[in-house]
Amino acid sequence: MKKKFDLDNLDCANCAAKMEDLIKKIPGVEDVSVNFLTQKMTLKADDARFDEIVKEAAKCVKKVDSDTTLLV
Repeated sequence: MKKKFDLDNLDCANCAAKMEDLIKKIPGVEDVSVNFLTQKMTLKADDARFDEIVKEAAKCVKKVDSDTTLLV
């Protein structure tokens, strides 16, 4: 499954890159792209675990920047 999510309050491109790196390590993630300019994340992941993966991705976002929120 592939889906786009909004990111609220993403402050820097470096944070976006760090988020991508962390989220790519989640089992079941096929591809992820975090775009600082559009404040969006595109996630392609295993259909069976998609909701669980999104929750883990939201935790990764908070770990990198506690002010940024993944809007689901």
